[in-house]
Amino acid sequence: MKIHTFITVLTLLVGISLSLSAQEKKLERANETFEAGEYYEAIDLYREAYQNILDKAKKPEILFKIAECYRFINEPRKAELWYNKALAKDYQDPLAVLYYAEMLKMNEEYEDAKVQYERYQSLVPDDPRGENGLKSCDLAMEWKEFPSGYEIEEVRYFNSRSSDYSPIFARDDYKVVFFTSSREGTTGDEVHGATGQGFADIFSSTQDIKGKWSTPVPLSEDINTEDEEGTPSLTPDYASMYFTRCQMSKNKALGCDILVAQKDGDGWSKIRSLGLAGDSIVVAHPAISPDELELYFVSDMEGTLGAKDIWKVTRTGKGEEWGQPENLGGEINTPGNEVFPYVHPDGTLYFSSDSRIGMGGLDIYKANIGDDGEWKVENMRVPINSPYDDFGIVFEAERESGFFSSTRDGRSDDIYSFFLPPLKFSITGVVKNESNDETIAGATVKSISSDGITLENLTDDEGSFKFMLKPNTDYIFIASKEGFLNGKERETTKGLTESTEFETEIYLASTAKPIELPNIIYDFGKWELRPESMVSLDQLVETLNDNPNVTIELMSHTDARASEEFNQELSQKRAQVVVEYLTNKGISPDRLSAKGYGESKPRVVDARDQATYSFLKEGQSLTEEYIETLEDAEQQEIAHQLNRRTEFKVLRTDYVGK
Repeated sequence: MKIHTFITVLTLLVGISLSLSAQEKKLERANETFEAGEYYEAIDLYREAYQNILDKAKKPEILFKIAECYRFINEPRKAELWYNKALAKDYQDPLAVLYYAEMLKMNEEYEDAKVQYERYQSLVPDDPRGENGLKSCDLAMEWKEFPSGYEIEEVRYFNSRSSDYSPIFARDDYKVVFFTSSREGTTGDEVHGATGQGFADIFSSTQDIKGKWSTPVPLSEDINTEDEEGTPSLTPDYASMYFTRCQMSKNKALGCDILVAQKDGDGWSKIRSLGLAGDSIVVAHPAISPDELELYFVSDMEGTLGAKDIWKVTRTGKGEEWGQPENLGGEINTPGNEVFPYVHPDGTLYFSSDSRIGMGGLDIYKANIGDDGEWKVENMRVPINSPYDDFGIVFEAERESGFFSSTRDGRSDDIYSFFLPPLKFSITGVVKNESNDETIAGATVKSISSDGITLENLTDDEGSFKFMLKPNTDYIFIASKEGFLNGKERETTKGLTESTEFETEIYLASTAKPIELPNIIYDFGKWELRPESMVSLDQLVETLNDNPNVTIELMSHTDARASEEFNQELSQKRAQVVVEYLTNKGISPDRLSAKGYGESKPRVVDARDQATYSFLKEGQSLTEEYIETLEDAEQQEIAHQLNRRTEFKVLRTDYVGK
């Protein structure tokens, strides 16, 4: 009986041991598949391991790995779900919090994403990705509301149900395009464990004279093999092509390398590796500079600052050997991924990053070296960028037009076209009488631009005028009409990235009656100008410079609450101090005269006065007797203030300087 019991227990132990061994092997196989980059296959293996493994301590990491697989195959909704599960099981790696936040941002759940970015920031305060993520959420909502001027459209004639990405122009008329695709018809017949699709090849499409693109076909077998080829980059003469080749075997990543091929008739020859890989697993995404002396690429080689960085090699001449790889440094590279570089014909570097301030996933950025020798990096914003992955951009040389790749709307990699319509600027204005706001018909309006071009227009019966404007230009608009002083307004189109129609009003002051200078303020009983007066007087200086044939009389008035002699002397001193200010600003003294009127010319209420002070009537003279009839002290003080004024009147309009 004891022997039978012993055998039974032993059998159970052996069974449990064998079961545990099988479970461990399943998890080990899942990890091997994951490390080989075969994320698509790894998902099912991890799911099976999670259901069967008895060691509960290993379950949170399995959940995290499933989330990672979904992130790598670009399924942010599912990735968000599994990161949440891992964190609910108390998974400790702070990266789970970061990636959870990034999936929430990609899914446009910005407020929830901000909570997780703040959580990550508290866990890893030195990592800029926490702060950048918070800023990104706020900017993403702003950029969606105010997009840039680009127009985009899916390129249906390039795209398939599989991944299609990294387009490049292959002829100088932009009618031949090469791109990467894993569609049916690729050379290899293996299924890629990372994507569940075929191994990618480089395809070509040509546009006919009617603008129709041909069905994409693979490049020659010299380029495409049973391995994976893609991300081509062509020299400006289209005679040399740099491209990526990645070798794969079951559960093992053999790495990616950059090759170069020479155009040979309809095919390619002299294909060779650049030998940049060394001990690195990844050397990919080549981008040749316009002068062919710099080659940018992506790698995780020793010295990489983040997950994957952009590097470059240089050479002294087209036929020379490439030098040692050089990391572009922290101005370009981040703790995350910088990938898919492209060099515009004007030398601007474009690339994608998942760790800068952006919309979500990979965003496209452009970078130029400033006068200080530092890189200046700018996000391309909406609609080029989306909450999903956006990458692999290419431009025509002469205009803001080309193609890029995106997984927007939750799709696989697809190719989109973009185009920036020419910016259109115009200005519509009205010329008005300063004293009564009435429009002035038949006024001459000149448009003077910073490039030296002057145009002239007449206002219509409603006092309106219109000019078309040019980008990146400053403008002055000067209106004139006999019987009025010239008036002007300024506008600029510099720095504007969207078409704009400006509106403006130009006021002209009639020379038929005195013109008040607003806000000329003195302390009680004194004649020294207060600082608040300078703005109005500086505007008068500008008016006199704009009307060089005009001479004026400066007229100063007081209220009637002191003796007539005192007020007369005070007003003369106040008028004279204004003249002195103007001459100190460069106005010729023989264009100016000072006249103090004391209390002798009470103000006459005009339409604007009545609109401001309803207790006053238009046409009423603000004499001392009338002011005393007003209801209260406050109204009386307002009337006295209106009498204390500085004006000027035009004496001549035919002045010629000495």
